[in-house]
Amino acid sequence: MENDVIMLTNEQRKQLERFTSTGVRSARLIKRANVILALDRSNKKDHLRINRICEQCKISRQGLNDIREDFLRAESIEAFLTRKKREVPPVAPKMTGDVEAHIIAIACSEKPEGRARWTMQLIADKCVEMNYVDSLSEISVRRTLKKRNISLI
Repeated sequence: MENDVIMLTNEQRKQLERFTSTGVRSARLIKRANVILALDRSNKKDHLRINRICEQCKISRQGLNDIREDFLRAESIEAFLTRKKREVPPVAPKMTGDVEAHIIAIACSEKPEGRARWTMQLIADKCVEMNYVDSLSEISVRRTLKKRNISLI
């Protein structure tokens, strides 16, 4: 990718300059736009060398190459200058609506035999025993019941 040259049109250049001058964007995205502007070879006879661009933009050479790759792969400038939305959370939540419903149902059911009332740990253990979840802490049960304003007393 090092040999790929970025040639911006006047419209693209103006769009990037507007993007960097508004000040309502994240610093990361503004830096990306500034790197592309510095790499532009369209109307410059005395363009900056890669090392100078790295110093000026306070970015590593690898970072500069990554930004260049992203720009060349992007369908449009808008696509390049927007953060990619995460499609799937990093860890799927254990506490789904079904599990919450089961916790509430257990808490509202008849107390266990030999007990005066349900405890948070008993509810968590019952959810695991009934295979609603693999594991569940009493704190998760407490949060769920508190969120629904349910008291075990």
